[in-house]
Amino acid sequence: MLVDNGVNGDSRVQKEARSAAEAGWDVVLLGKSPTKKQQSWYLGDAEVRLLHVPAPMNRRRHEYRRAILRSPLAYPAGPLAAYRKQRVKAWRSELNIRLIEARLKGSAPRKAALVPQRVAARILSKWVGLRLERTYALERRRKEMTSKLDRFTTAFWKRSMGDRAWRRLDPFLLDLELAYGKVVDALEPDLIHANDFRMIGVGARAKLRAQAEGRDVKLVWDAHEFLPGIKPWNPHPRWHIAQIAHEREFSRYADAVTTVSATLADMLAERHGLTATPEIVLNAPDAEVSPEQAAEPVPDLRELCGIGPEVPLAVYSGAAAPQRGLDVMVESLPRLPGTHVAFIVLRPGSEYMNTLRTRAEELGVSDRVHILPYVPHYQVVRFLATADVGVIPIHHWPNHEIALITKFFEYSHARLPFVVSDVKTMGEMVAETGQGEVFKAEDVADYVRAVKAVLADPKKYRQVYDGKGLLDTWTWEAQADVLDGVYSRLLGQTPAAARTDRERAVGATV
Repeated sequence: MLVDNGVNGDSRVQKEARSAAEAGWDVVLLGKSPTKKQQSWYLGDAEVRLLHVPAPMNRRRHEYRRAILRSPLAYPAGPLAAYRKQRVKAWRSELNIRLIEARLKGSAPRKAALVPQRVAARILSKWVGLRLERTYALERRRKEMTSKLDRFTTAFWKRSMGDRAWRRLDPFLLDLELAYGKVVDALEPDLIHANDFRMIGVGARAKLRAQAEGRDVKLVWDAHEFLPGIKPWNPHPRWHIAQIAHEREFSRYADAVTTVSATLADMLAERHGLTATPEIVLNAPDAEVSPEQAAEPVPDLRELCGIGPEVPLAVYSGAAAPQRGLDVMVESLPRLPGTHVAFIVLRPGSEYMNTLRTRAEELGVSDRVHILPYVPHYQVVRFLATADVGVIPIHHWPNHEIALITKFFEYSHARLPFVVSDVKTMGEMVAETGQGEVFKAEDVADYVRAVKAVLADPKKYRQVYDGKGLLDTWTWEAQADVLDGVYSRLLGQTPAAARTDRERAVGATV
């Protein structure tokens, strides 16, 4: 199983690995270490290994070259610019000390002797400052890549190489391949489960190498998002183009595709010409947790916020970014007296969350804004259950319109009334089930209306969950059965039989 993150915080991948191992499959989950050291642990019976991924190609080749024609005064790429800046500062500091010593000794000749050097140091400092300014400007232009020449080269690689152009446009994808590929090959898997768009290439190339050695390896591609519709993770203008080309090149090697919604399944089938519609594996929470998980104490959300049970509390749990619309929750607080909001996010100290803190201070509501870290995925439902409202305020991006996202199911199992923006799939579902209120995305006034409606009659929305069957299929156990069926169909055997065959093969080589 492959994923391009540190596993912690990715509830879908964690549940996939754990449940597959519980079903009897021999599971090794490979992720990307956030440090230079490899890490390993177990999720149930699934082994997790985080690999160190050296990233020398994260900078494009042109970023290492001198730009003699474009910016002749800029320093060459590397440490020279920082060295020259520091060296001039050190020289001026040294001359200042020598001047102080001359003054203390009352030595006019020594003071006069320092004048030429001080003038030279000042001139050199201005010269180095000019070159540094040109260097930084060049670096900005290289990152933005908006000049006519940059647009021409991007278009040239796309036209001349087609889908293979990602190798030029984002060679970091090859850094991932080099780090993961050798480990996958050494494991000699029967099946590779590649999560999302960056791992499909790693999985497909490993499958091709195995075929060259006479081994049949099945590839499952788990598409979490519709790539053309996402807001790019990286602002570099070539990044999104490269990811789309990379996904298109390697999607054809998948023996089966799974995804998160029926709408996305249809879109993937059409876009990639799939012979079969992808299987739907919702990122639903566990209906039951293991005894060891149940024994772990769950933090008290209200206690962490410093509020009692009678205080209105709206909660958001999940990824934090501008397109997630969290600012509307802060902006609404002056119009919702006494209401508190809690953000449960992966990085509470991120730049985006700090902007929300600053805005809360400007509005005078910082005492009602609480930013907290993630809890383990198997605790999320119990952790959220004491809130009054579950909020999903995401903006209108193509990828936001097509899925019931993780927090939708987590809020549902926590039996929270919803306040959700009018994105298509989730807005329609909430309107159909009566779980909550729908508001116009990015509209603070309409958001306030929706929150007030829910807080005025929470029982009206909570009683929906008592309806027979609503939550039954929104469980990970039901989704794990789907995933197990995909594996068994591709390999033509149950996990127990696959494990036995593998043990026999290993024994025959000893």
